[in-house]
Amino acid sequence: MSATQTLRWQRTAAMVAALLLMAFALIFRFAPSWLHLQSSSHPQLDTGSSYSGTRPAGASSSATLVGAVSIAYTSGPSLALASRDVILAQQQAQPSPSDTTVSSPAVKRLLALAESARLQGNLVTETGGAAAFYREILKSHPHSVVARVGLAELERRLATDAQQALDDGDGDAATRYIVQLRTLPHSQADATRLAMRLRVLQRTRPLLSAAVKREQRGQDLSPAGHSAVDLYRKVLRLDPGDMVARRGLLRIQKNILDRGLRRAAQGNFVAAKRELARAAKLVPNSGFLQAMRQRIKILRRAAAAVILDRAWAALDARDAAQARNLAKQATRLFPALTKLRDFDRRMEYFQLYGGHQPGHVFADNFLGRSGGAPPMLVIPAGHFIMGTTAAGSGRIRASQRPAHEVTFGRGFAISRTEVTVNEFRAFIRATGYVTDAQRNGGSRVYDDATGRMRTDPEANWRDDYNGHPAHGDMPVLHVSWNDAVAYTHWLSKETGDKYHLPSEAQFEYAMRAGSVGPYWWGPGTPVQKVENLAGSLDRSFNGRRWDESFKGYGDGYWGPAPVMHFLPNPWGLFDMDGNVSEWVEDCWHENYVRAPVNGSAWINPGCVQRVVRGGSWASSPQQDLSSYRSQARENTSGARTGFRVARSFAVRP
Repeated sequence: MSATQTLRWQRTAAMVAALLLMAFALIFRFAPSWLHLQSSSHPQLDTGSSYSGTRPAGASSSATLVGAVSIAYTSGPSLALASRDVILAQQQAQPSPSDTTVSSPAVKRLLALAESARLQGNLVTETGGAAAFYREILKSHPHSVVARVGLAELERRLATDAQQALDDGDGDAATRYIVQLRTLPHSQADATRLAMRLRVLQRTRPLLSAAVKREQRGQDLSPAGHSAVDLYRKVLRLDPGDMVARRGLLRIQKNILDRGLRRAAQGNFVAAKRELARAAKLVPNSGFLQAMRQRIKILRRAAAAVILDRAWAALDARDAAQARNLAKQATRLFPALTKLRDFDRRMEYFQLYGGHQPGHVFADNFLGRSGGAPPMLVIPAGHFIMGTTAAGSGRIRASQRPAHEVTFGRGFAISRTEVTVNEFRAFIRATGYVTDAQRNGGSRVYDDATGRMRTDPEANWRDDYNGHPAHGDMPVLHVSWNDAVAYTHWLSKETGDKYHLPSEAQFEYAMRAGSVGPYWWGPGTPVQKVENLAGSLDRSFNGRRWDESFKGYGDGYWGPAPVMHFLPNPWGLFDMDGNVSEWVEDCWHENYVRAPVNGSAWINPGCVQRVVRGGSWASSPQQDLSSYRSQARENTSGARTGFRVARSFAVRP
């Protein structure tokens, strides 16, 4: 075949294909039945009305159903182009052949009349009711979907209205609805069920009426067996679904809960708890009950917080008994109160340390005037071995034995330094006190010329170790045990707290500061300037040296040094084993047999010999041992002895 013939054949084939395509399009548009397709030009069903008003959930009015059928029938893609699921859905939604005349004028008129009657509430009267119009349609069209759906909707509506009337206790209305319901086809089961409930309601109506009257008279819970609650419960035994009785119980419960809330607002939580328990028996776990429990819980928490604040204030006033009682009240009221844990810790520290913490430094102010006590350091509760042990203690003295355990169940405070000249001067000025040295003709001072102690008839608390005027920051000297005790009594009176000389056990416990060796700094000569000690490198004004001293140690002082001039021990106390020896409260005993083991002072009535603890600027290494003790008469004084004070954390019983 030539090229010209080939081209002619291709043009002819193209024209034939175009004609066939055009013919198919015309058939698809104007004769779809040839292709077994439904026409898209069918007129939509027109009911002439639209649905309005209330209907049961899940029900559809006839107008709504007709509209839905019309939409399913006329909308969507061509069935030839749709999926199988769409084709099946649309075929199922199409009206039956019996409804093909639904758009006739007569049917339109009947549907419009039925809709109008329904909207006016005229459902099932013999004439003019919506049911009558649907029946009229069914006479001529027995299989009409629209009429059947309309009657089904009327049935559901009447059943719902009857149920609501029964729930409201309106027997007359329920009877009317049930009678109307029985006139509809396929309604006998619902009518029978509702009639049974109506018969129960007729039995419960007198009980409900009596219960309401008892409520109005305030007889919610009494007399027993005939109260409003008893009657409502009797109704519920007859008809567990009776809403009037349920609402009556809820109403009474709310009244009880309101009383409980008022009791709680007045702080009477015991009565409020009783009301909550009474309300819970009526309707357990009701919304009212849960909400009121939460509100009363908030009030309990707030009331407990107020009581706990009072407990804190009682602790601040050092009234432990009152604080403890208030805390118990707060705990009973609201055990989960977060601040209770903080209070318990504070109470624990108060019992042990008067509200302070171990290692805390404080100073009590005077109550009626300016001034205050020396700075005090809180010593922790605990235990230690008091006295001499065989290891590393040098020569063992009988007075330091037997070694024994002492336990401090409560902390105490001790002044960080020895009492200074300035601090003692404030006492003298305030009281006019006259010391033993002033009354007894002087005190013992150090003589530079001879290197020995001598009596100076003029020496008193104002002077230093060799009888010259002392600086205010020097430890006070030339004070007896009696003078020191008088100072503690003055502090107690001025501050309102319990001051005293340290017990011998308190002094050694505080000086050791947890150490167990011969000295608090360790064995032998210190490697730092830890205390004012007798060192081999020290020299007097005249060039004298110590016969017994720490070899290779020098602190630069021959005689006392100002307080806090050297390093503190591990607990923060200064000059515990140097500078000056110190009076303690105990009477002198030759040994520790039968000594107290609770840290208290060992006192015998009428004793005149008191204990002196700690080394001084002139003590030998043997006298600086942590366990070393000496004695002196309580009215003696000298250039090597001073004192510091202790304070108890007294708690009111």
